[in-house]
Amino acid sequence: MDAPPPQEDCLPFVRIAGYLEAMGLNAPQIVEADLERGFLLLSDLGATQYLQRLTAEPGQADKLYADAIVALLAMQSRGAVYQAQLPPYDAELLEFELSLFHDWLCGAHLGIRFSKDEEGHWQDICSMLIQNALDQPQVFVHRDYHSRNLMVTNDQNPGILDFQDAVEGAFTYDLVSLLKDCYIKWPAGQVQAWAEKFYSELDADTRAQVSMEQFMRYFELMGVQRQLKAAGIFARLQHRDGKSGYIADIPLCLSYVVEIAPRYDELAFLADVIESRVLPAFEADS
Repeated sequence: MDAPPPQEDCLPFVRIAGYLEAMGLNAPQIVEADLERGFLLLSDLGATQYLQRLTAEPGQADKLYADAIVALLAMQSRGAVYQAQLPPYDAELLEFELSLFHDWLCGAHLGIRFSKDEEGHWQDICSMLIQNALDQPQVFVHRDYHSRNLMVTNDQNPGILDFQDAVEGAFTYDLVSLLKDCYIKWPAGQVQAWAEKFYSELDADTRAQVSMEQFMRYFELMGVQRQLKAAGIFARLQHRDGKSGYIADIPLCLSYVVEIAPRYDELAFLADVIESRVLPAFEADS
C-alpha cells in the first residue's frame, strides 16, 4: 500500500487491521510499515471481489452471504472490547452524511432546491433517521462492509478490506451495507431472509431487548440513511473529485428507499422527491 502522508494517514488502517486480526477475522496482516513515508507491506487476500463472484455465479450467493454474516457477527461480538477506542458514529456525523444527498446530489448535481416547507420536511426525516441509528445497540462498525470490500478466499472467507474508517455505531449499519448493496441487488424476500438469519444468530440479551419487528424497522431505516449518504457521495465524487464512474449506481441506491417508503409514513416526502424529481432526471440523461 502506497498512501502518501499528506493525503492519507495509515495509522487507522494499521490499528484496525490489528483489531480484526485479534478477532480472528481475515484482514490483511501488516508485514512491514513505514508510517512516516506512507508505505505498508500487506499479506495478499487474492483478486476476486465478492461482487465479481456474485455477478458471475449468483448461485453462490447463499454461501457467500452466510460467510459474510458469520464474520460480521464475530466482528460485533469480539469487537466489543475495541469499540470504545473507535470514533463514535454520533448525531453530528450522521447528519453530515445525510447532508451529502441534499447538497451534492440534489443541489450540485441536479439543481434541485427545496422550498422552506420542504426544508422542514427534510429536517424531520433527518432527525428521524438519526434517532433510529442512535437508539440501536452500539457495536464495532466496519462502515463499508459490501461486495467490493469483501474478497473471496479459500480459507476464512471473506477477506475484509477498507476498514480504516471503522466507528462505534448502530448494529444494523454493516448488515444493511452488505444486504442492500450499492452495486448489486437481490430480491426483497431474499434480503429479508438473510436479515432474519442475522437476527436469529444475535446473542440472547440483544434479542430480548430488540424484537424482530423492531430489528427490521432499525434495519430498513438505517438503510435509508446509508443509501442517501452513498448517493450523495457518488455525486460528490463527480463534482468535487472528477470521478464520474459512480453516478450510474445512484438509481440502484435510491430504489431501496422507494421500495420501503410505503411502509413508513415518515418517508412520504423523501419518496416523492426521489420518484418525481431525482430518478426522472437520471432517466432523462440515459
